[in-house]
Amino acid sequence: MRLIELIEVDPNAPAASKKTENEDTEFQLPEQMGILPIRSAVAFPGTVMPLAIGRERSKKLVSDLIPQETIFGLVAQKDPEIDDPAEEDLYRVGTAASVLKVIKMPRGSINMIVHGIARFEVIEYVASEPYLKARVRMLKTRTRRTKQLQALVMSVRNTANRVVALSPNMPEETSMLLENIQDPSALADFLAATLNIPLEEKQELLEQLDTYRRLEKISVALANQLEVLELSHKIQGQVRESIDKSQREYFLQEELKAIQAELGQDDRRAEETKEIQAQIKAARMPKEVEAEALRELDRLNKMPPASPEYSVLRTYLDWMCELPWAKATEDRIDIARARRILNREHYGLDKVKRRILEFLAVRQLNPHGKSPILCFVGPPGVGKTSLGRSIARAMGRKFVRISLGGIRDEADIRGHRRTYIGALPGRILQELRKCESKNPVFMLDEMDKIGQDFRGDPASALLEVLDPEQNNSFTDHYLDQPFDLSDVMFIGTANYTEPIPPALMDRMEVLELPGYTPLEKLQIAKKYLVVRQIQENGLKKNQLTLRDDVLLELIQSYTNEAGVRNLERTIGSICRYAATQIAEKKRRRMTITAKDLPAILGPRKYESELALRTAVPGVVTGLAYTPVGGEILFVESVMMPGKGQLLLTGQIGEVMKESAQAAFSLVKANSATLKIEPQVFEKNDFHVHVPAGAVPKDGPSAGITMFTSLVSLLTNRPARPDVAMTGEITLKGFVLPIGGLKEKILAAKQAGIKTVILPTRNAKDLADVPKEAKSGLKMVFVSNAQEALETALEPQNKPSRRPRRKTASTTAGGAA
Repeated sequence: MRLIELIEVDPNAPAASKKTENEDTEFQLPEQMGILPIRSAVAFPGTVMPLAIGRERSKKLVSDLIPQETIFGLVAQKDPEIDDPAEEDLYRVGTAASVLKVIKMPRGSINMIVHGIARFEVIEYVASEPYLKARVRMLKTRTRRTKQLQALVMSVRNTANRVVALSPNMPEETSMLLENIQDPSALADFLAATLNIPLEEKQELLEQLDTYRRLEKISVALANQLEVLELSHKIQGQVRESIDKSQREYFLQEELKAIQAELGQDDRRAEETKEIQAQIKAARMPKEVEAEALRELDRLNKMPPASPEYSVLRTYLDWMCELPWAKATEDRIDIARARRILNREHYGLDKVKRRILEFLAVRQLNPHGKSPILCFVGPPGVGKTSLGRSIARAMGRKFVRISLGGIRDEADIRGHRRTYIGALPGRILQELRKCESKNPVFMLDEMDKIGQDFRGDPASALLEVLDPEQNNSFTDHYLDQPFDLSDVMFIGTANYTEPIPPALMDRMEVLELPGYTPLEKLQIAKKYLVVRQIQENGLKKNQLTLRDDVLLELIQSYTNEAGVRNLERTIGSICRYAATQIAEKKRRRMTITAKDLPAILGPRKYESELALRTAVPGVVTGLAYTPVGGEILFVESVMMPGKGQLLLTGQIGEVMKESAQAAFSLVKANSATLKIEPQVFEKNDFHVHVPAGAVPKDGPSAGITMFTSLVSLLTNRPARPDVAMTGEITLKGFVLPIGGLKEKILAAKQAGIKTVILPTRNAKDLADVPKEAKSGLKMVFVSNAQEALETALEPQNKPSRRPRRKTASTTAGGAA
């Protein structure tokens, strides 16, 4: 950025300024004169500047001017984008000027050179056509010749000379002109015209009549520009010096290589070799690995540095030396301390905590034993990842986490072979190198979301990593040497186990982290979530109060999850609302009540629809287990005229379709017992639907629900709205056990269910269900499908062997 623009200056400019701007001058401006608006520039008295004339009104003004005689006004536009400026678009102070030369260009435009004479102020505009005319008043500058003014003039002139010297494109005549201008006002106007500053600041300088004040502002602008130029000059010098130094070093190095080649010596290669050899020794690799590294170092010495393989081999040796072959943190195993850490950072999860403490106790008694491979399985937001951090803190180890979600390339685990360009070791060794320890707590997150494609199967590559019998000699493709992973404590996490290959599951000990009960969520919110969100949103403890009834309302009516992640986000929304109220000084502190929640969060998001959905025959409430916890689902059945076909909808999987077929066959086989005429199945089609249709559903546990739905439809007996059921059904009517019992019971509890029908063989699993989840629920265990009907369906007031089609049609409409 240049300070002084390339503007020609008349050598007589100081004299002209003196004649026109001195207080004793006899020069007078005409009372009226034409006004020429100019864009992006300000004209100053005593300066010569070129102008390009393109607007029609401006051309008409120029045509009336007589060079060297006619005086006209130059006024700057406030907005240079306006093509036809009006009076309000122009500044009130401008410069009277005369034309020195007019040049007409071939395409109709006009270039002219003008000479500024004096400042003037527009009193009023008297005409706008054919061009602007105005009555004006000449402004006189005020110059008091004091010692301060003389010192300021000297300082400004010196600074301007330094700026000219540092500006690369400045003409040599500029310094001569600066020395020849003796009048302070003329010097100020000359520098103001040449300064590269915004238009508004130039206009302020034009309107400033006090010469001392004008020079003060110019001095500040010059000092700023000088600082920028000096810094730029310094940077250019450093760059030039660096380039010269690099070239000099290059030539000296080439000469040194030639001399060493003549003498048969290569001190630099020898020094580099000794350095790498010392690093290999310091890494304390196994003997076989160290021997291989030394062989590769010998190859490196025999290889010319210009060879493409030289850098590849050097990078390989760097990786070999930087891996923690023998670096490890010392375990600080204190069972009591570990228990305190786990209880302080995690609420509930007693079974998981007990297993972790057992592992630490075994580690304390047998420090050299093999580490088990744990796998935390549970819905999102229950604390799987944070448990891994707590284990690392309790053991005094470093914590490493990598996410396996979306990984499709086996090389992400095992690395690439060195033959590939840009090859690197896999993520396992990369993370060990970063943490500089061979025994961290290593968390493999989202194991159920590993993909596979033509590049290999990452899950298969993990088989060696997660096998305590094999991972003491894990071989990465890049290193091609065994690395001992037996001291690493691997912990896997997954939302559910179905996508994990059986061979990989067999290598891990699965610890299930089921969803939290409402009371557990309440305690977690009080102890952890509210405190954390108050702190993160800049509040103090006494500025926001959330009572237990508010938190329970959030849990039951605004969140529907197995974990607490969405609950924390909802609490964060309340904290942000309170922060806004306190920041605007509307409230000093807030106590949120349940009545305030609709205004902050909107209406309730989850309300029970059991009574509405199950009020008609054919609709039965079931229980399902999903990767994000348990939930209730409704199975709907309708009957229409047809040929006995069964139609299944609701985006259900193959296993669930087979369960529906089995339930339908069981109903037909027991039609006599159920008091259903066989002709019903010959003259009607049946449609079984499982809302919501956009959500994929699969599994056999809805078999008993589908059976009950069909029986409810055919016997015209509605299902009880407070009853839910789950269980796999066979063709003989037996009810088989299911999984995810705790999650399903929690979902039933949250939905307001009073009675849950379960398979008899699941009775033993109730021991793992918290007491607060079972309180208020009646558990009915059944071993065959017939037993479930008496509990699930309303009593049949009037025996009916065949439901009327009108009722069936009404039922179909109601269910829809």
